[in-house]
Amino acid sequence: MVGNRKKRILSGMRPTGRLHLGNFVGALENWVRLQGQYENFHLVADYHVLTTDAEHTGEIGQNSLEMVRDWLAAGIDPGQSPMFRQSQIKEHAELHLILSMLVTTARLQRNPTLKEQMREMSDRLHNRSLSDADDVDAGEGIELVSYGHLGYPVLQAADILLYRGEVVPVGEDQLPHIEITRELARRFNRLYSEVFPEPEGKLTQFARLPGLDGRRMSKSLGNTIYISDTEKDTLQKIMQAITDPQKVHKHDPGRPEVCNVFTYHKRFNVEAVETIESECRAGTRGCVDCKKECAAGLNKELAPLRERRAEYNGRDDLVLDILVDGEKRARKEAGITISAVREAMKLG
Repeated sequence: MVGNRKKRILSGMRPTGRLHLGNFVGALENWVRLQGQYENFHLVADYHVLTTDAEHTGEIGQNSLEMVRDWLAAGIDPGQSPMFRQSQIKEHAELHLILSMLVTTARLQRNPTLKEQMREMSDRLHNRSLSDADDVDAGEGIELVSYGHLGYPVLQAADILLYRGEVVPVGEDQLPHIEITRELARRFNRLYSEVFPEPEGKLTQFARLPGLDGRRMSKSLGNTIYISDTEKDTLQKIMQAITDPQKVHKHDPGRPEVCNVFTYHKRFNVEAVETIESECRAGTRGCVDCKKECAAGLNKELAPLRERRAEYNGRDDLVLDILVDGEKRARKEAGITISAVREAMKLG
């Protein structure tokens, strides 16, 4: 609490459609948990999609609606927590422009997330044919980074500071972006006047959930379980999950620490974890039964979410009404901030 008011949180996701368990465990359930403790604003970060894919915009609208359905299913209350599309609040672009004048390209290039993305881009380029790559320098990942992609953390800073966010729930990999936001807030406040708080990153409680194949859970890798999957789909996917490669037969001793399914148990079958672990190590638990128990626990927890989501399936109009209402409330706050920014900068 700050004085007699709650601290303010700004949270957001890029709209890529239906959410998977990694999104749920890594962010969404934490948002729901924090609801009521803080004043929450939830951003559909549709401009952020353009930073890495400006060519395929036709799906952004529908993907946004699908994502918000999952937010509502998880328990985000639009009455308490406005949900809104970034592109519908023009002040995001204005503040992004202003903040971009206060940071150097060298600082942005030191961002570890960007460095990793540049390495991935360079690797992909090296794997292409020469004819595909003759117009770029294959040795320099930075050559493939757009102006908007480089400035991604500045747009993110604008998103947070526009609502004077004081707390930002993030995964550990996003902490460098929060630090850039803090630097920009300090620089603006020092140059002009105290307008922005310095937001703090709040780490999610559960580690990142791996995909069914042990790699990071990602739609592009096809290793996901979606919140909206049916019970049957969930069971089928869990039955395909990779377990301990050394546990070939039921009575072989297992190593839970290397088993994806055990990782899911630790989140969705908490009360049975000790028994599951001891039976696995002793070779008294088979992987088939273990997977079935895992799917049952997962389906039990997701059942109320799927029931709530069903209320919004096929109801684009209802989801849009929720977004439009959230955008009115967000626009009011954004207007207050931009007015303070302009006054501090003597822009009129």
